Amino acid sequence: MNRRVHVIGVGMTKFQKPGASDDYHVMAANAAKAALADAKIPYSEMEAAYCGYVYGDSTCGQRSVYELGLTGIPIFNVNNNCATGSTALMLAKQAIEGGIAECVLALGFEKMEKGALGSKFTDRTNPLEWHFGVMNEVQGINAAPFAAQMFGGAGREYRSKYGTKPETFAKVSEKARKHAANNPYALFNQVLSVDEILASGEIFDPLTRYQCCAPTCGAGAAILCSDDFAKKHGITNAVWIAAQAMTTDFESSFKEDSMIKMVGYDMAKTCAKRVYEQAGLGPKDVQVIELHDCFTSNEILTYEALGLCEEGQAEKFIWEGNNTYGGKWVTNPSGGLLSKGHPLGATGLAQCTELVWQLRGMADKRQVPNAKVALQHNLGLGGACVITMYRAD
Repeated sequence: MNRRVHVIGVGMTKFQKPGASDDYHVMAANAAKAALADAKIPYSEMEAAYCGYVYGDSTCGQRSVYELGLTGIPIFNVNNNCATGSTALMLAKQAIEGGIAECVLALGFEKMEKGALGSKFTDRTNPLEWHFGVMNEVQGINAAPFAAQMFGGAGREYRSKYGTKPETFAKVSEKARKHAANNPYALFNQVLSVDEILASGEIFDPLTRYQCCAPTCGAGAAILCSDDFAKKHGITNAVWIAAQAMTTDFESSFKEDSMIKMVGYDMAKTCAKRVYEQAGLGPKDVQVIELHDCFTSNEILTYEALGLCEEGQAEKFIWEGNNTYGGKWVTNPSGGLLSKGHPLGATGLAQCTELVWQLRGMADKRQVPNAKVALQHNLGLGGACVITMYRAD
């Protein structure tokens, strides 16, 4: 039983630095209240809530949703690393699609600590340590954050294969800052030049400081419903989910001695293919994309994984301006993780929020002209990749 699933309400908080935000349950409740107000639906209509977060106790979802009311609905707590928000969204979609519920809440939130993305994983029971094994042989392993080692290593591999210039990696961040300058929800709104980005201090070659996302606090939410529910409540012209898929790691993540594969390239490529097949649409049909730019190197890899350009052609793609306004696609009009920030559990729902606003024509100065089809890519190491296609027709 597959039913069309509509996104009728979205909301998010402004992302903030650790130490400057409200507590997690306050941010989460504010995002959910914004989504309910956007949908013009009371909380009493919610039949279930799917709550995503990475750092927290086992029932943080209850603590957050109870701020909205005590109606006894099922509340599911979700953790899938950086893909958590989209995983909560996917579970919510499946509930509607399968006829389990008519209207549900998907919620993602995170209150992070300073340096959270820079911690060294020394616990051998940690899933990232298990995922990647002992990496002491990697040059600079003890000098940089673990995630930067992985994505920086992938950037080195890509550069070795294709001769990519340092300026190309930095140009991705330059674009992110330009977009974020028009986003009041973004953490970093200051425009930076390629030279300033390259001079910001090396974290792990080829990544400099301004090419790495920052630990951030925030929340995002979406209200999903069925066709019947939308009609009953007089909701018309809603954004709907045309296709969605999740992949986890393949053998290639571990057996091909490739950092590019280790950080999820094959997950993303396969997931995108499945989404295009489900939707009966391809990259050429998409106008706006929110993708998981935790590091500039990952945005470059994702261009190719999503089929926006051929393998090895990302540098040409970037310098021709095909990733921004006036080009073939606008990628991360929100500023992406690099500039908007990356509160792990909230990111997927914040991406959803931005794309719904874009498809409704409500994105103000960052509006992508004539946006009718949108694509979302949310990646978590350990691993999971969720890709979602939205339509406004």
